[in-house]
Amino acid sequence: MLIRENYGSGKFGLSIEIFPPKTAAGDAALFESLDRLTAFQPGFVSCTYGAGGSTSKRTVELCVEIQKRYGLTATSHFTCVGATRDELLDWLKFARQSGLQNIMALRGDPPAGQTDFQPVAGGLRYANELVALIREHFPDMGIGVGGYPEKHPEAPDAETDLNNLKRKVDAGADAIFTQLFFVNDNFFRFRDRCEAAGIRIPIVPGIMPVTEFGRIKRITSLCGAVFPTELASQLEAVQTDEAAQFQIGVEWAIRQCRELVSRGVPGLHFYALNKSPACEAILKEIRET
Repeated sequence: MLIRENYGSGKFGLSIEIFPPKTAAGDAALFESLDRLTAFQPGFVSCTYGAGGSTSKRTVELCVEIQKRYGLTATSHFTCVGATRDELLDWLKFARQSGLQNIMALRGDPPAGQTDFQPVAGGLRYANELVALIREHFPDMGIGVGGYPEKHPEAPDAETDLNNLKRKVDAGADAIFTQLFFVNDNFFRFRDRCEAAGIRIPIVPGIMPVTEFGRIKRITSLCGAVFPTELASQLEAVQTDEAAQFQIGVEWAIRQCRELVSRGVPGLHFYALNKSPACEAILKEIRET
């Protein structure tokens, strides 16, 4: 199934994002989680691409295994980092020959030790260039791209960020998957601005359940997501109680998802962090309401 086939025509697109484990035990735990999460019939599972392309082959192999085990589509992340145009094309050929139909096309974070992104000689600088490369050489592939309801941390302002997103869409993206957020109003404003800019492809909200206060603070500091004072206060009050943190985070995400669904989002994209309990609890609840 191509990414664009997951949305529209009365469909509601569910997708789950995971990352390549580093150990055999991590693999076993991941597949145990996917055994449970695939029961909710996601349209696809996406797999991230390590910093600097460090898991480029591993990501494809994991996607292939997911497709074989579960009979559903897997989508590989793909970035511009550390590769020339020819090397990017070689990887795309490898992914396509391995049976992958979809790519999540991202610029990627600057390599360790760099404060801003600098392409290698003969490489690409922007995600829209990567989208254009895929569309030119592999026109039959599905392409997802990232969007930032609360602005990319490197963008000088929201207008510049939206213009950059529009370039990715115009280059041939099929759907936008947003960075995690915790304030729905920020997503709805972003969606309205996208519509006003002429963006007509599906905009899928990215949801990350909060189950560890310390970890989510680190994540939001990196991606620039607004962390609501109300949620922070609730979690801080129980930061030594794992079960209470879990319950607070799940209940917040359930409320988020219910409102998003009620206001017509085309699907939900869950950042599962290779764990099933939180996503499973949320999906059970929203499926029953």
